[in-house]
Amino acid sequence: MAMPPSTYPRCLLPLFLGLFQGTLLLFFALFVTYDEASAQAEDTNLVANRVYSTFPFFQDIQVMLVVGLGLLLTFLPRYGFSALTHNFLLLNFSMQWALVLQGLLHHFHHGQIHLDLHKLLISEFAAVTVLISVGAILGRASTCQLLVMATCEIPAYLASEWVIVTCLGVLDVGGTITIHVFSCYFGLGVSKALFRATQQPLHPKETPTPRSDLMSLVGTLILWVFWPSFVAVLCQPGDSQHRAILNTLLAMSASAITTVVTSSLLEREGKLSPGHLQNGSLAGGVAIGVVADMAMPPVAALALGSLSAVVCVLGFRFLTPLLGRKLTLRDQCGIHNLHGLPGILGAAASVVAVLVASKDTSGSRSSQLSPVRGNASQVLEGRPGAGGAGGQALCQAAGLAVALGASLLAGLLTGAALRLPCLARPPERLCFDDSLYFKIQDQAESPGPDSSAEEGALSLKEQV
Repeated sequence: MAMPPSTYPRCLLPLFLGLFQGTLLLFFALFVTYDEASAQAEDTNLVANRVYSTFPFFQDIQVMLVVGLGLLLTFLPRYGFSALTHNFLLLNFSMQWALVLQGLLHHFHHGQIHLDLHKLLISEFAAVTVLISVGAILGRASTCQLLVMATCEIPAYLASEWVIVTCLGVLDVGGTITIHVFSCYFGLGVSKALFRATQQPLHPKETPTPRSDLMSLVGTLILWVFWPSFVAVLCQPGDSQHRAILNTLLAMSASAITTVVTSSLLEREGKLSPGHLQNGSLAGGVAIGVVADMAMPPVAALALGSLSAVVCVLGFRFLTPLLGRKLTLRDQCGIHNLHGLPGILGAAASVVAVLVASKDTSGSRSSQLSPVRGNASQVLEGRPGAGGAGGQALCQAAGLAVALGASLLAGLLTGAALRLPCLARPPERLCFDDSLYFKIQDQAESPGPDSSAEEGALSLKEQV
């Protein structure tokens, strides 16, 4: 017998998550284990050094994703609880899902997957793609839709990364192409397919308030502080990691100052736009990731950071309204301006950097990347078939093309799947509202004790 309209969608979320976690419990019990402890002192010291050198970076990245990114998404005044909770939920869901898929694809030996901190870190990088992509549809999609989106995006990302890094040998230590570009255009593809060609006026709950903008700006500051750890964590400790940290700091410092300059010039009376500050200050970190460990002068990092901030701010000011009018494309958080445009700029910079790098400079570098992201020294020293600097430059451009094409195609297909009625997409009038998902004790905004419940029931009936 069919379930009543008001209870079926309500039961869908705990049923979906309960089955997912129960299945993973069984999978971990059968196939996942830790490495056996070694009795050799030198092996023990090696493992300890790896943990002590990686875990501080890992903690920084956790703060970035849970606190910094979560707060950055709270610019919608009545969607703060939902933005923080969905970000936290999707991080844990996507990380576990990526851990299973990566283990089966790359680390399944003799019926077992041996878990370590590095594998967990790589799975968290996969989860980042989901956290970025959902910014395109933030506030307009239900929790179940976001979870289905994550379920589809993780395997698409892993396939794209394998082609870009393993097959093409693209250099991308900070995930500019593999993470930022892919996640941006996947999210835009989902948005286009989910909302199709409908153009809606500005939602009354969509306009930020000074308080919500302030919380979002705090998230920007947290992301800004910890971003060098995100870029440098997979570098080989030593010169490569040191160079990546320095280049990232320089690029982000330049992007912060340039954002203030550009926003002041574009806004009336020289005032600053909070939205520009929240995003433009981080654009340098997105663009520098692909070239952060390459041997280049400090002025190049400053220039790339400044240029990425200009591109980001101009995107918010001119390109986003244009895409909304011409393509009816919704981009709620402006991920195209923060991740897409600076990501493409960084990919172009990597082509230039590879072409102008001298053979002596590139050959003197140590192995700079984890095998997951490619081995820079092998590529630049003349890997068989690579064709030298020109061949590597072509690989960088091809990697960008693969990321763009694969993400758009996968995003469009995923967005079409999210239109299924059973996923309970919220109606337009109840978008950007925490009361649809949370029990909010606010008498000022809830005239009656049952008003929020009645709104929720009405919205669910409209979906079925």
